[in-house]
Amino acid sequence: MKDTVKPEKIRCDACPVMCFIADGKSGACDRYANHGGELIRLDPLTIIEGTDQKLVPFMKDGTSDDWDGDIVKGDRPFVTAVGAGTTYPDYKPAPFIVSQEIEGVDMVTIVTEGIFSYCGAKVKIDTDRHIGHERDIVRVDGEPIGHVMTSEYGSKMLSLGGVEHLTGGSKKEGRVTCDALLRLCNREAVEVSIGEDDHVTTVVIQAGQAPIINGVPEKLMRVGCGSATIGMFAKQWLTHADEVVIVDDHITGVLSEHEAGKQLDIPPTGVKMLGRRSTPGRYFQVAQPGTGWGGTDIVDPLTILGPFNPKIAWEGLRLLMVSTTGEQFAYYELDADLVPQPTQMPDALVASTQVIAENCEPSICSVLFMGGAGGSLRAGVTENPVRLTRSVKDALTHVSCGGADSYVWPGGGITVMVDVLDMPSGSFGYVPTPALVAPIEFSLRVSDYRTLGGHVDQIRPVDATQSQELRRVRQNAQGHDPMSRANYRWSKDPDQP
Repeated sequence: MKDTVKPEKIRCDACPVMCFIADGKSGACDRYANHGGELIRLDPLTIIEGTDQKLVPFMKDGTSDDWDGDIVKGDRPFVTAVGAGTTYPDYKPAPFIVSQEIEGVDMVTIVTEGIFSYCGAKVKIDTDRHIGHERDIVRVDGEPIGHVMTSEYGSKMLSLGGVEHLTGGSKKEGRVTCDALLRLCNREAVEVSIGEDDHVTTVVIQAGQAPIINGVPEKLMRVGCGSATIGMFAKQWLTHADEVVIVDDHITGVLSEHEAGKQLDIPPTGVKMLGRRSTPGRYFQVAQPGTGWGGTDIVDPLTILGPFNPKIAWEGLRLLMVSTTGEQFAYYELDADLVPQPTQMPDALVASTQVIAENCEPSICSVLFMGGAGGSLRAGVTENPVRLTRSVKDALTHVSCGGADSYVWPGGGITVMVDVLDMPSGSFGYVPTPALVAPIEFSLRVSDYRTLGGHVDQIRPVDATQSQELRRVRQNAQGHDPMSRANYRWSKDPDQP
């Protein structure tokens, strides 16, 4: 009988590209390889083990003796989908469907690496600087990968990726978008350019790191708008300044007109602001957005002031102008012509600017992966995918990504959002269709899994994974436990076990 001759190349069916892979080579995604004629997964399956971090019980007395101090039981592994493989061509059960008993309840976790064409990243950039107008295009290597959204409190928001960029544009746009998303979600730095023509800003984005704007690392996000800053620190300026102006792109505050100033009996000063007055002590549009004072385009703060009212102002009036991060400040006194003249700032006012800065949080980039779990992915869990969706909405099934807590959006489908910093490193891959490959896990009771028509014949005890080549990681700092009873509706129902 002749020995079976293994083909020189083998076909990988882990994604729609269907690579033919030569012996000793990997496929286009670098996730699967031909090893002696066998298709192998290059990244090991990742298991999260219970943390050994000890916590101080909240109550010194009471039930603390029954608690061993662990966030998660040390002998309770959680099998993530990182390195698990996919369900493609989508009729197959998920690669791993594992069970274990948790506090007397038989639980099952279904893990798979989803191929996400409908996915992207929401990026929060903590900065007071102007990086782009709403709807400005975000580009990498000249290709559009997303846009600027509305600003939130002290942060700029970007929406990157999405199927329109991954598959709706040119091949190069899709490839560049996929590469940028992959690097961002794997916590690598990506330089983007925002805007065009006369307002192009470059920003280096990296999850958990300060943004670098036009080559300058950002340090602080603002403590609040100009009005909020006055409300927080008005008492700091009593007896040390007659007028304080907090320069801000959105709401510039004026102490003497602000309600906080009035309640502290600060008299009118005759100051004139050139912006649009909103309510007393609050002004909009004092300048254009920019990278100067308070996120405006000004370098000299006096440019936002008109002439002081000679019927109210007085010679020697003490004026402090400061930004919402406390990083820019200037002190003036009015001369005989009621013109502000730069003067050495008193130590008490210097200290007040330092207090503002102290109350500002560090500027950080946050990257949240967002994707929709489609029908094909859900088919790896159950032959009737809509039942999984309903089970998730009914809080009978808990969704995690790489073991990290995910937010499931309300409404139709299973649209998840997760902080990439909560996930194990290297959680994301790609396929050159182009699409991201991201881990997703569904955890529920075995009884509920049977009810929704799951692939119960594929359930294996969690110990069966020990024979696999494993990567073991510690639980993330947030201490999320996908198997916790608190995640499930049945734990709150007195009629349920």
